[in-house]
Amino acid sequence: MAQTLRQTGLHDLHVAQGARMVPFAGWEMPVQYPMGVMAEHLHTREKAGLFDVSHMGQVLVHPQSGNLADAALALEGVIAADILSLPEGRQRYGLFTNDAGGILDDLMFANRGDHYLLVVNAACADQDIAILQAVPGVEITAVTDRGLLALQGPLAVEVLSRLVPEVAEMRFMDSRALTWNHAELWISRSGYTGEDGFEISIPDALLVEFAQALLSCAEVALIGLGARDSLRLEAGMPLYGHDMDATVSPAAAGLGWAVSKARRTGGSREGGFPGASVVLPELATGAETVRRGLRPQGRAPIREGVEIFALPEGGTPIGSVSSGGFGPSIGGPVAMARIPAEIEEGATLYAELRGKRLPVTVTPLPFITPSYKR
Repeated sequence: MAQTLRQTGLHDLHVAQGARMVPFAGWEMPVQYPMGVMAEHLHTREKAGLFDVSHMGQVLVHPQSGNLADAALALEGVIAADILSLPEGRQRYGLFTNDAGGILDDLMFANRGDHYLLVVNAACADQDIAILQAVPGVEITAVTDRGLLALQGPLAVEVLSRLVPEVAEMRFMDSRALTWNHAELWISRSGYTGEDGFEISIPDALLVEFAQALLSCAEVALIGLGARDSLRLEAGMPLYGHDMDATVSPAAAGLGWAVSKARRTGGSREGGFPGASVVLPELATGAETVRRGLRPQGRAPIREGVEIFALPEGGTPIGSVSSGGFGPSIGGPVAMARIPAEIEEGATLYAELRGKRLPVTVTPLPFITPSYKR
């Protein structure tokens, strides 16, 4: 029996704009518009791209005691991050882990004064909410009456400040509740492209109107999942289910920085999250394999699943590509793979593509220079 796909509040707008719709994490989502993936990608790097990310899960976490510190400490029992020290009006990146030290999901969490706002991946939302509902001392509310937009690119702040002037004052990873058209918007200065930009949670009743107000600005174009993927790949950002999953540890995923000093060995709140007995020693000594950047020589992209070898002939694979494609801003193919940690940057490895081994160069991440507003 075919799965019934969920639709965001902007579904009809996407269709009217000529989007090609595809199934994604149980939703019907736009993968590209008539402009095409490469043009959408470059438009975002040069101006401002508008992404519908309403499929993402938004979750509110309130402390039953009324003391936010109690909620922070409770959440630290399931999230490998420093939640307690996060100031009001700021957000941070974190990881749900399992008992084996693998990553169950990655998320953003914001301190909103008397509660936390969490944004989780669409495909993992049900799992994450179930985990949170089992945390003692907190009340969990899945937000079902709001959409989520991302406005990304060097002109994003200029565009959004026409509608909500206060956003011009925000720094990277600030999170604020601001007003537009008598409605409360939850806005963070963050995103998934390597560009300056914002993620905006909007009541469903105003979602279409707000999106149309942004699209009325000449600098803004709708951007689909295809360009979202190439943008985040160039920015060296991992994608859950590809560059990390329940079998991949934070260190192997190149995300050890998300486990803050307070939660590490010798920290003030050492461990206490699932898999800490695996994660913490590995963070101290280093993972045997780790996510690294690869630049294939030539124009042919290498995609997920392509095996990586140390030698041009013979031998066994030393890793495989977890994300790969063409980088329009780079003007060539880019990829990420988990390979042995001892391999140095600049080394030449080989990707086996259709029975032929192509040289690739181990390259620092990200492939572009991020332009966040510090």
